[in-house]
Amino acid sequence: MCGIAGSFGKPDPGKIKIMLGMMEKRGPDDRGIYTAHDVVLGHNRLTIIDLNTGRQPLFNEDGTISLVFNGEIYNYKKLRAWLKSMGHKFKTDTDSEVLLHLYEELGPDMVYKLDGMFAFAIYSKNDFLLARDPLGIKPLYYGKDSEGTLYFASEIKGLLQITDDVKEFPNGHFYTHTRGFERYFRIKTEQEISADEETLIEELEEKLSKAVQKRLMADVPLGVFLSGGLDSSLIAAMARKYVDGELHSFAVGIKDSDDLYYSRIVAQHLGTTHHVFEYTKEDVIEALPQVIYYLESFDPALVRSAIPTYFVSRLASRYVKVVLSGEGADELFAGYEYLKRHKLEDINEELLRITNNLHNTNLQRVDRMTMANSIEGRVPFLDVEVVNFAFSIKEDLKLSPVKYTEKWILRKVAEKYLPKQVVWRKKEKFAHGTGTSHILAEWAKEAGNLDPAVESGIYKGAGDTRCNYMEEQAYRKIFKKYFPKVKDLSFVGKTRSILPGEIS
Repeated sequence: MCGIAGSFGKPDPGKIKIMLGMMEKRGPDDRGIYTAHDVVLGHNRLTIIDLNTGRQPLFNEDGTISLVFNGEIYNYKKLRAWLKSMGHKFKTDTDSEVLLHLYEELGPDMVYKLDGMFAFAIYSKNDFLLARDPLGIKPLYYGKDSEGTLYFASEIKGLLQITDDVKEFPNGHFYTHTRGFERYFRIKTEQEISADEETLIEELEEKLSKAVQKRLMADVPLGVFLSGGLDSSLIAAMARKYVDGELHSFAVGIKDSDDLYYSRIVAQHLGTTHHVFEYTKEDVIEALPQVIYYLESFDPALVRSAIPTYFVSRLASRYVKVVLSGEGADELFAGYEYLKRHKLEDINEELLRITNNLHNTNLQRVDRMTMANSIEGRVPFLDVEVVNFAFSIKEDLKLSPVKYTEKWILRKVAEKYLPKQVVWRKKEKFAHGTGTSHILAEWAKEAGNLDPAVESGIYKGAGDTRCNYMEEQAYRKIFKKYFPKVKDLSFVGKTRSILPGEIS
């Protein structure tokens, strides 16, 4: 996991150095910059695989192609073996290097071969390639300066050092100087499996288990976020199958919160080495400005959940460099309460909408809060094979008509792994289960905020053009202090799962 930045056009390595400096926590272990006649590539490295020889930018055998990369390629060993059979020579044991040789073989169409989370740039004398993973697990932004030079960076704060023209690079796309933007991935929604329930449960377990297993690759210590909810607990249980010896788990919340209670039950059941941080109202308010700065958003639901994510990432950073998280399950398997207001036949359409929007909601939260603490977060539920399979499952196996139980099929998988009281625990949002929501709601009422009309128009091109909640106005004020030059905020996500009265 790393931070990348660069330019294509008029080269100025000094500017790229400044951009990297703004994203230092994404990769505190090393920094590298490469400059050619019309390109600069920069990289902050967090070492995860091949700790000794994986310095970036990386180059092919004759130095004609260069790369900066952020993410993990889970099928890199298979790709590496194929590329070696084609005569390619490798200088490192990193997953990153396979991208260079794959580009030599396939050009931009190499993205179709990748299984992972990634954002990367490749430069050759013939072209310049930018690409982002199918669901946008890894961030990427771009923009041009007044002279037309194209800049890119992992975070908004890096890009804003150079230009006010900030756009989010679309997930599931690649860009080349010669071909422009091309979409290479769409979630498969047209197929529907007619197998019986037991077969579907077994297939889901198998696919999710494989997704967890492949995300355990690392040359550094690895752990799991464990809130005690269904999603993180199931991921932890599956990881426990494959991790020999000690497995660290992490939970946070205010004293006596539900998440701390249930996380201890699961940790004891699985035999993990469990770490807990109990925080206070004062801790929440003190961390809030820093969280918004790293989060790069003021969406109220996102900020609420970012606070405990920040604290649990900080806790985990004392023990591990990689953590598995349960993000994505609510979007794939109908975990949100608001979905019960939809007609059952419309559920998968809404799930598709919020899954496609994950890149600037919950995935943004996980990436920024883990990276703010220099650790890497991995999300097994968002394995492409799991995602496509989830959208082949009928709605009534997700949101069961019997008492409208959310995530029914996932709970059936979890019955093999977890105590009944955890499997059938009612869904609580992270901010609610940790006890953070009411702290922030009370703080917002005392903060003295703007009238919503004052903030109209701030979401240019994003549909909803107002700060609709008192909390949102308060978070927006903090955001403006850190990012005063931002005018077009179309890249700021708007969470759809808020119930009436949930946020004031």
